[in-house]
Amino acid sequence: MTHPAPLAFFNSLTRDIAPFTPIDPDLVRIYSCGPTVYNFAHLGNLRAYVFTDTLRRTLNWKGYAVNHVVNITDVGHLTSDADAGDDKMEAAASAAGRDIWDIAAFYTAAFKADLGALGILSPTLWSVATDHVQDMIAFARTIEDHGAAYRIAGGLYFDTTRVPDYGLLAGARPDETIGRIDAVAGKRNPADFALWRASPVGERRQMEWLSPWGPGAPGWHLECSVMSLKYLGKQFDIHTGGIDHREIHHVNEIAQNQAFTCSAETGANLWMHNNFLVDRGGKMSKSKGDFATLASLVDRGVPPLAYRLLCLASHYRSELEFSPDSLGAALTRLKRIVAGVTLLRDQAGAADWIRAVAEAGDSRGAATRYQRDLIEVGLSAPARALLARFDAAVAADLMTPQALPVLEDAIAAKVIPAQERLRLVASMDLVLGLGLLTLDRRALSLRPADAALDDAAVETLLAERTAARAARDFAASDAIRDQLASAGVEVMDGDPARWEWRARLTE
Repeated sequence: MTHPAPLAFFNSLTRDIAPFTPIDPDLVRIYSCGPTVYNFAHLGNLRAYVFTDTLRRTLNWKGYAVNHVVNITDVGHLTSDADAGDDKMEAAASAAGRDIWDIAAFYTAAFKADLGALGILSPTLWSVATDHVQDMIAFARTIEDHGAAYRIAGGLYFDTTRVPDYGLLAGARPDETIGRIDAVAGKRNPADFALWRASPVGERRQMEWLSPWGPGAPGWHLECSVMSLKYLGKQFDIHTGGIDHREIHHVNEIAQNQAFTCSAETGANLWMHNNFLVDRGGKMSKSKGDFATLASLVDRGVPPLAYRLLCLASHYRSELEFSPDSLGAALTRLKRIVAGVTLLRDQAGAADWIRAVAEAGDSRGAATRYQRDLIEVGLSAPARALLARFDAAVAADLMTPQALPVLEDAIAAKVIPAQERLRLVASMDLVLGLGLLTLDRRALSLRPADAALDDAAVETLLAERTAARAARDFAASDAIRDQLASAGVEVMDGDPARWEWRARLTE
């Protein structure tokens, strides 16, 4: 079965939504800015990867194979948007008193574990910055040979006046908000930025390489130009990242691409950015020192997939509020969805079919097309109508807030046989990535790390309360309910999702 709704995406470069046509009709090439691995990823960082995963899953669901490259930044990213100061990796290693390579390996593994917990597909290629330093040196030398870079004591700098429309991606903004304006001796223009940062005389970094501009390390922007063009070609389909990259990092990446190729080509036809995750104190940032990680949610009793659902419930280009209330609502919604799907699984008795669908998979999407076709063959007209509504939502710039209610309608549509409804859920979940075919509701009942009662104690008290209510001993029943409440457990009498209790989320 085909999904005929035409794909259309918002392009940050043109500031409009336009139909999507890949360069190669059989393969979409995507580059995503990856993490700087000096600390755990905060939830704002992870929103970017939920967005990109939804994009990739949608493309697969629509029948496209995808070549997806994600970089790992383990060198070159400074502690601010200035061209002076410490590298984030060097600063983290110094603060921890640890080897910088160990720091990079530890936080790379932690990041990949977070993606797995969120149901995010691994990219076709993880591309590590320090594996490509010689490529970066060669790339920067070409830019210098083309007359778009100059040498100063601090290293090699890009001359932003040498490319047309510098800063176009950032929109109509004065130069001082587009470029790096910190004073660096020898810079020709405020917006000029480092391609190579020479090590200060008398100092030695843990990560340092020889270059034509002296020992040092590459500038942060250089790696993404080098690795995207190396693995995806001089012009590829889509470049993704957080909206914070739109103003400087991606502006400078485009400038490097144009100088390297001596053309107006930006590197990607389509530049897509997700908006910020915001807490009540403002944009979530590691610089605040106290930031939320996926592990901190688990410690509070929130399963990672509740955060994924929270992201899906808001359009990727909208700011998303992060609060205990919003998380609690997402968790309740996820539990209701899972309860409904569990009932469908029981009614449909499709264990072998579920296993066949769940086990198929590959890195580019061919198996996704096989899964989709296996799931959707022979669907009735009412089921196809629901699938068409879902298709229209996700094809319209990944409008997942409109797609989720269609999923819930499919679960509840009793006029459609249970097995067909389960097949609708399975198809839609290829896009949503919640793992609904195999997700066990018990996996969503996490206890906070500091909970006064463990799960077994909660279940024992609930059983005692049930017995007290059956005996019409309402005083005892209320006393147990109060005891549970004081331990952060909310009893959910009459909940249609059939959860008997949940942990109460706190600030």
